[in-house]
Amino acid sequence: MDILSEITGHKRIEVELQKQAVSPEQLREQVRDLMENSPAPRRSMKRALASSPAGIIAEFKRRSPSKGWIYKTAKADEIPAAYEAAGASAISILTDAKFFGGSLRDIRTARPLVDIPILRKDFIIDEYQLLQARIAGADAVLLIAACLTQEECADLTARAHALGLEVLLEIHSPRELAYISKDVDMVGVNNRNLGTFVTDVENSFRIAGQLRQTIAGVRNVPDAQDSSDNPRNLPLLVSESGISHPETICRLRTAGFRGFLIGETFMKTPQPGDALKGFIQGIEETEAQKSL
Repeated sequence: MDILSEITGHKRIEVELQKQAVSPEQLREQVRDLMENSPAPRRSMKRALASSPAGIIAEFKRRSPSKGWIYKTAKADEIPAAYEAAGASAISILTDAKFFGGSLRDIRTARPLVDIPILRKDFIIDEYQLLQARIAGADAVLLIAACLTQEECADLTARAHALGLEVLLEIHSPRELAYISKDVDMVGVNNRNLGTFVTDVENSFRIAGQLRQTIAGVRNVPDAQDSSDNPRNLPLLVSESGISHPETICRLRTAGFRGFLIGETFMKTPQPGDALKGFIQGIEETEAQKSL
């Protein structure tokens, strides 16, 4: 069994146990009350990335299945706020406990401390997890093509949107391009092999041409429900994992990517916020050199 199969198998058991403790009906009632009585301002991760010169999605990540603990004592009441202060466009928070050392509590802790979008990064296979994300304060969720059928992905995307959540669809090979539809907000290329968890940033470059062609083919014609405040014409492209040099960001932007999810590069340092600040400065310096 590869790592992804192990994680998703555990996730299905975990969600069923959670449902026994708090029923889906109870969560739906909480969401209804939240959306009717205290609607929080929804932060668009897609717009934040599109309008940012850096486009960094800084990840709060304590451990990984392949490398073990990266920053065991990382605090959700410190690092996300430091990321925002350093110039992050959005924050990714891993909420899987067994394999990544995270929890939904991390989102609940960080939410009142930051004003930028928060992505719930987990292995989402059930609407129940979308309800949890909305209650915790997430603005977007990750859907991984390798964990879902195309029908499941489309259904979860629609359910996420009904809750006011944006969707980052993650693919990692050309055969998953078929999952892309006009409804997803962002498409991420995972540079990490989900079977071995080995990273290779060249994966984004290899798939970039086919990805742009596929997205152009599912162009959404604006209708009466669209507005300038919620552009949904084309999914925004994100490169995920394995990015460790500012120069790589500049190359990826040339290939069409506008969002860049980076975790270990920052989290393996004592001060992730400072590491992000220096990284963004490196991007600015690289761009300045190119313009000379």
